[in-house]
Amino acid sequence: MVFEEFRPEELLGPLNEVEKKNAPAVLFVSGDTSLSRRRRVSVVGSRKATRDGLVRARSLALELVKRHVVVVSGLAEGIDTAAHQAAIEAGGKTIAILGTPLDKTFPAKNRALQDLIVRDHLAISQFAAGYPARRENFPMRNRTMALLSDATVIVEAGETSGTLHQGWEALRLGRPLFLMESIASKGLEWPDEMRHYGAQLLSRENLELLFELLPEGSHDERASLTF
Repeated sequence: MVFEEFRPEELLGPLNEVEKKNAPAVLFVSGDTSLSRRRRVSVVGSRKATRDGLVRARSLALELVKRHVVVVSGLAEGIDTAAHQAAIEAGGKTIAILGTPLDKTFPAKNRALQDLIVRDHLAISQFAAGYPARRENFPMRNRTMALLSDATVIVEAGETSGTLHQGWEALRLGRPLFLMESIASKGLEWPDEMRHYGAQLLSRENLELLFELLPEGSHDERASLTF
């Protein structure tokens, strides 16, 4: 596999001290690096997603594509896979932030999807070829995904989900963090904790706020999502 090495600031521009704290020293990149300079929103959530969660992830990804926003996710099962696939099927662009080196795939069943993303989109890893697959890779990946995204949307996640690492990192970085409104009815503790620190619920009624908070965002079109 052909890949390039970049410092995060080479992809994103200068980083402030807060952004540098958890930023990896180097990123291994394969694909269309111009996507790192477009508006980017992470759509993330549970690996063991519910049917409704998958529908919401796909619906949001389609709306992002309509607004020419790049869909970022982590190539995991469930919500991540649904977001990547929906963006691709709609003719949009997607970035996969991997918890493995670029020459590995997890889960293995997403090998074809990863190959497609490398060929026509963009894949990024902070792990060099040969780096071992470890559980702690994935929280690290999620923190990096928050850095590489203009905003993060959590579609659904349990109390111990690795997705929460990304939510907290987005808040630490001062990046917009949205939680699908349906999460609020699940009786979970973490949504209220994140909302206390600035996360906002995302619904059909306030979807425009997401686009207003993106750089050079366009918000002149009403959305019709299934939440």
